[in-house]
Amino acid sequence: MTTNTNETKKTLVIGGNGKTGRRVAERLLVQGRPVRIGSRTGEPAFDWHRPGTWGPALRDVDRVYVTYQPDLSFPGAADQVGAFAEAAVAAGARRLVLLSGRGEEAARTSEDRLKDSGADWTVVRASWFHQNFDEDFFLEPVRAGEIALPVADAVEPFVDAGDIADVAVAALTDDRHIGRTYELSGPRLLGFGEVAAELSKATGREIAYVPVSDGEFRAALREEGLPEEFAELFALILDGRNAHLVHGVEEVLGRPPRDFADYAREVAASGVWDV
Repeated sequence: MTTNTNETKKTLVIGGNGKTGRRVAERLLVQGRPVRIGSRTGEPAFDWHRPGTWGPALRDVDRVYVTYQPDLSFPGAADQVGAFAEAAVAAGARRLVLLSGRGEEAARTSEDRLKDSGADWTVVRASWFHQNFDEDFFLEPVRAGEIALPVADAVEPFVDAGDIADVAVAALTDDRHIGRTYELSGPRLLGFGEVAAELSKATGREIAYVPVSDGEFRAALREEGLPEEFAELFALILDGRNAHLVHGVEEVLGRPPRDFADYAREVAASGVWDV
């Protein structure tokens, strides 16, 4: 059953300028549902580290898409997510859809804290996005023709941010998804050498995967001004725990997930990887 929303109520999309949040907001607006972007540059502003911003952002909101930066497994995340969920429910925003990490045991505490708030919750678990290669960490490496990671022969069922957004919108707008946890993946397992081959095919130039040591990767993170905890997170989620397909996309949407090759062709055609 799809929920009939009060037209005066909004959906707060935290991280509404990010990879999944932007797509969630776009899809809700297409459906005619009012949206408020939850970000430090939003109006009103939302900042995870400034609880005083939460109340104004939740005004006239009845549901929230919850994403947390940099990651739910980072120290302090569970306390902030739990406190926000309680504030949301108290403000009348009972429907909370949380984007969590597939295979991240540390993220489960954040999930539990959100559930304990009394919300009508849905948890959506995903790991590596296709869009990490054009909207995030690996855009410049792809342009430079070299993806350097300490992941050896790890394989990952990369999932498209558009599929995540479609699942999240279904969870926000359909009562059948309340109290459910969905794990999402793409349709096949890929090693990073195979990813590089797909990117090479799509762009028409050589893009290589280069294995590096953990120390070399941490040094690169420091040089880019990124938290070294990402090295630990990558090691955790690429240790084989996610090296199998799951079927949340089909379960929720009734269609197969998007393949990495289709994503790569579309992005290559946009010119974002051109040098």
